[in-house]
Amino acid sequence: MIEIDARSESNGGAPLAGQLELSFESRQKRQFSSKLRSGDEVLVRLPRGPILRGGDLLRSRDGALIEVIAERESLLQIESNGPSHLARLAYHLGNRHVACEVGDGFLRIATDPVLEKMLVGLGATVCRVVAPFEPEAGAYTHGHRRSDEVSQPGRIHEYHTEPTTTDK
Repeated sequence: MIEIDARSESNGGAPLAGQLELSFESRQKRQFSSKLRSGDEVLVRLPRGPILRGGDLLRSRDGALIEVIAERESLLQIESNGPSHLARLAYHLGNRHVACEVGDGFLRIATDPVLEKMLVGLGATVCRVVAPFEPEAGAYTHGHRRSDEVSQPGRIHEYHTEPTTTDK
């Protein structure tokens, strides 16, 4: 069994030893067992940190690099008649603490019949799609990131203001 215990910021030109395809739910966990696409079993034990994203790299105890693949999942794609209406729909989803992916002219959430009914009632166009799910990271993290960016877990007190002339 392959034991994975660290993230890797880059592969430094090293070849990948495998790919680990995971659902969004699994990518939020720090410890779990799974299988690589090749069928090899893996045990993942990561230190606390941001959720895994498609394209992230993991390092096994023996130094092998494993790429995370965002699994295709059943999702609801939400579209509307304009940006302000889409923002209103996003507000209602955020008010319910729903994990939501924001795209160019659409929102995506995990399939949920109750939320689907609410969204249609608010005038949204909702269709079912199967796609990788990469929802926003949240207000107290460094946001939705590309796989080549380095991130740290968010901290609620990381914001400060620069002194102004009235503060001196």
